[in-house]
Amino acid sequence: MSVRRMKNSHTLDIQCQNPFLPGDVPVNFAVRLFQWIFLNAERISSLLAAAAVLGAVRIYYRKTTLERATWLSSLYSKFYEAPDLKRIRKILDDNPPDAPEVKELVRNEDSDLTDYLNFFEFMAYLKDRHQLSKRDVAALFDYYLRLLSKHKDVRKYVLDDRNGYGYLKTLMARFPGGD
Repeated sequence: MSVRRMKNSHTLDIQCQNPFLPGDVPVNFAVRLFQWIFLNAERISSLLAAAAVLGAVRIYYRKTTLERATWLSSLYSKFYEAPDLKRIRKILDDNPPDAPEVKELVRNEDSDLTDYLNFFEFMAYLKDRHQLSKRDVAALFDYYLRLLSKHKDVRKYVLDDRNGYGYLKTLMARFPGGD
């Protein structure tokens, strides 16, 4: 780099030269690069914004998948480990349609049966809100939803609007009755 004072002038002439190459190649390259960036700033910022949007979408889907897995784990634990739900599950599973044990559960509105149905109502609500997918519901609960539908008294109880199982009612419509 050399610095010279111009005659009769208060300005300095500063020149940067690469000692290895003749001329001002690095300076010209830097100037052209900055000009290109300045002229294409709008396009560059648009590309960066698009990349940021794609990154945000990717993070959203990862978070959604993690949240869905958390719901599934919680539902699995509740359904397969809770003693009150196990009792109802066993009664429904071990008895044929129209069995006296099942009719009695429904007639007495057994609190464990209510808990069991409320569990499925909540699961149907999560499915309706897209917190659970059809595939998730089918993978974990298809058999038990079919089992509910198989028992005519239980199905009638769920389908009765007075009992407040709107989401479960909609979900059970996919399953044929056991009549």
